[in-house]
Amino acid sequence: MNILRALLLLCIAAGLAACSGQPSDSFPGYAEADYVRVSSPIAGTLLTLNLKKGDTAKSGAPAFVLEQESETAARAEAEFRVQSAEAALANLKKGRRPDEIAAAQAQLAQAQAAQRLSAADLARQTRLIDAHFISAARLDEARAANLRDQARVRELQAQLRVLQLGARSDEIAAAEQQRNAAQAQLAQVAWRVAQKSQTVPVDSTVVDILYQAGEWVAAGSPVLSLLPAQNIKARFFVPETVLGQLQLRQPVELRCDGCGAPIAAAISFIAHDAEYTAPLIYSKENRATLVFMVEARPDLKDAYRLHPGQPLEIRLAASAEQGKR
Repeated sequence: MNILRALLLLCIAAGLAACSGQPSDSFPGYAEADYVRVSSPIAGTLLTLNLKKGDTAKSGAPAFVLEQESETAARAEAEFRVQSAEAALANLKKGRRPDEIAAAQAQLAQAQAAQRLSAADLARQTRLIDAHFISAARLDEARAANLRDQARVRELQAQLRVLQLGARSDEIAAAEQQRNAAQAQLAQVAWRVAQKSQTVPVDSTVVDILYQAGEWVAAGSPVLSLLPAQNIKARFFVPETVLGQLQLRQPVELRCDGCGAPIAAAISFIAHDAEYTAPLIYSKENRATLVFMVEARPDLKDAYRLHPGQPLEIRLAASAEQGKR
């Protein structure tokens, strides 16, 4: 491709009209393409290759699969870690076991019964002291016993509430973070497993197979080379005197040997930097040898009529109209 480009530059430097005998607004060029190379970021042995050279593949179709035993085992381990962390968190959020709560409830019932008994005794002692049947000391004992039983009831009620609650908030927060870490690890391992199975990223044609099933594929090494229709383009060079007449999306015509009808295209790129075949001295004599690279993209329906490296003749819209007349 570099040799072809150099020959084109030399042809332009000698004068487009003298070199080809074509109109001054007709330029030689060639078909070019930007290939899409499908690879995996993780190394492994190529297990399955779903496509072959020349296939037309749709976006999302299976491309290839690398062996993934290690990654699958790591994913299973990460899943078990997530389940363990979730179980620990659920256990902290729950209260104590039912039998422990039942024992505390029974102790509370006993204390409440004792408190009711001491309350009844205090009421009885209060009536008797009014009738001067007991001493004040006996009433004080009954009052103290009732206060003691009330405090015992409040103590057991508090203990029961603690048993019915889960763990402390900081313990629950720590368990939640452990669960989140386990989930993140699972997501990472699942991503690694998914990267071992690659799909076609865009509708395209398979132009090359770089590995065969059973071969070791290094991380990042392309396994397939694809050519989407939208990545096919025409590349040509125009002299400095024509550059000002061009603009993006300007229509052009592409002609080639054996292509039949001209292929409609539109200019998609105009280089900002000049290329030259003479010393870089911008005199009036040699600045006409400066050329600028231009790219034009055909419609998707006609793109596959072009083949990368194929010589082309590119005509601007104005010269195309004149040719038709």
